[in-house]
Amino acid sequence: MQKTILVVDDSPSVRRMVSMTLKGAGFAVVEADDGRAALAAAERSLPDIIITDQNMPNLDGIGFIKAFRALPQSAGVPVIFLSTETEDAIKAQARAVGAIGWMTKPFNDEKLLSVVKRVAG
Repeated sequence: MQKTILVVDDSPSVRRMVSMTLKGAGFAVVEADDGRAALAAAERSLPDIIITDQNMPNLDGIGFIKAFRALPQSAGVPVIFLSTETEDAIKAQARAVGAIGWMTKPFNDEKLLSVVKRVAG
């Protein structure tokens, strides 16, 4: 069965690059341009995996994960950060609210797919 990945980033070009990489590997992709839109998308149809940026308008990545993890159906859905942020304190906050991994931008397609495939099982 095809896994669905929710890609959350305020940059259309980053969303497009991540989506093309994932679709090319056989994943279904849903896109959101900020945490608020991502939360609405996840409530409509629960994704198998979430890849989110940190710095976004309306609701940042950590705020999104906090809100998402408050939903009972979020249990077991892995969340991976893909961000330009590299500070250990922010990474620790992300882990504390439920992220399982962190990748930095710019990203390498092969590494992204490797991480996603490992997480997808």
